[in-house]
Amino acid sequence: MNINKNYDLSKLNTFGIAAKAKFFVEVHNEAEFKELLDSTEFKNNQRLFLGGGSNVLFTKDFDGLVILNKLKGIEILKEDSESVVIKCLGGEIWHDLVVFAVERGLWGIENLSLIPGTVGAAPMQNIGAYGAELKNVIENVEAFDIATGEKKIFSKEECNFGYRDSVFKNKLKDKYFISAITLKLSKKEKKNLTYKVLTDHLESNNIEVKNSKHISDAVADIRRSKLPDPKVIGNAGSFFKNVFITAAELNKLQKKYPDAPFFKEEDEVVKIPAAWLIEKAGWKGKKVGNTGVHDKQALVLVNHGGAEGEEILALANRIISDVKEKFGLTLVPEVNLI
Repeated sequence: MNINKNYDLSKLNTFGIAAKAKFFVEVHNEAEFKELLDSTEFKNNQRLFLGGGSNVLFTKDFDGLVILNKLKGIEILKEDSESVVIKCLGGEIWHDLVVFAVERGLWGIENLSLIPGTVGAAPMQNIGAYGAELKNVIENVEAFDIATGEKKIFSKEECNFGYRDSVFKNKLKDKYFISAITLKLSKKEKKNLTYKVLTDHLESNNIEVKNSKHISDAVADIRRSKLPDPKVIGNAGSFFKNVFITAAELNKLQKKYPDAPFFKEEDEVVKIPAAWLIEKAGWKGKKVGNTGVHDKQALVLVNHGGAEGEEILALANRIISDVKEKFGLTLVPEVNLI
């Protein structure tokens, strides 16, 4: 285990922000993590656990210890005629786990294809896309208490999953190091075609879904067509969460904007796409200095080159202010602000 000083994080965040960490270390196994717990750098500094860096915006240098999760491994724990239970370590790339599943004909995470980041970060956000969420297939989350070094297995209920949220993102934020997750996937066909964009893509390309890989490939194609490659232009994917309102609030919104798209959720809650709000407020494709809003997906803020994190945050705040003024609705960043 090697702890580095004054470490450049520009290649470890998908925005490509040139921030530095006072200390930096990679953790490749549980033994290294336990060794790290006894180090003075760990004990005497604030810490930041980093995965793929795809959901973080550095607005300044990090005056502490950045810990990069590099734990690798995927294994099948058990299976029967209907399902397979898979354990995956936190440093694996999320999409690699999706590929592992669909290549074996398993159902459950194919709609979550090509979501950037690592497996360890997935339960923090309760990642979701195209009508699916991680919480629908997760069995448990393994994590180390950074105060005691003890491993705890959190059940699905204990994770307290919400929309792009979990106990690890609020109540237990920065208190646990996620080392692995366990999923239960189906051997039997369980097509999730509730998302119109997905069904439109399948129909327009004459794709008959015969296995989970067909959906996975379709989702990947859609994402590639709409979302910029971080290797080409810095971004963190969707910057804002969608907005949830009541039926009464929807009626009020529709009086002024009858074309407002919406999706009915549970308990009479309605979801309004944040991308529509941002585009309607005139921000889609707009460039501001070194930053901007992507021209194909209004949810994506981009670094056109040389932008500082504070510039991107300033752009986000301007968008939040405009949407609030125009619609009376409040956008909330999905990205973690550091």
